[in-house]
Amino acid sequence: MELECTTITRETVVDEVTKMKNDGYRFVTMSVVDLDEENVDLLYHFDKDLEVVNLRMAVPKKEPVPSISGVYFAAFLIENESKDHFGLEFDGLVLDFGGTLYLEEEVQRTPFCKYGVIRKDAEAAAEGTA
Repeated sequence: MELECTTITRETVVDEVTKMKNDGYRFVTMSVVDLDEENVDLLYHFDKDLEVVNLRMAVPKKEPVPSISGVYFAAFLIENESKDHFGLEFDGLVLDFGGTLYLEEEVQRTPFCKYGVIRKDAEAAAEGTA
């Protein structure tokens, strides 16, 4: 089975998602596909009148992704979950659990990522010593 997706970019994701909302689509969820050590695919799933529409965006793991939680507030849950499980970062997340939605602060490994993610101490990262 092949999933039909419209390809979007980091620069267009918020505009495309806003169009979906304005057209009456409901945000269902977002899926993360771990491609390799450096990249993931983000699949955004929407529904309207039993029609599912998917948007696909390929992103490097180390680059922040624009959050869609400003458009669909409920997206803060899946975006925080993706931070916990895959080590992704989201710019503009309306409610940011800082990687601790499901995980304790001392957890050093993202459970669903095939490749390890090392978390830096926030203070050390801010000082540039981490």
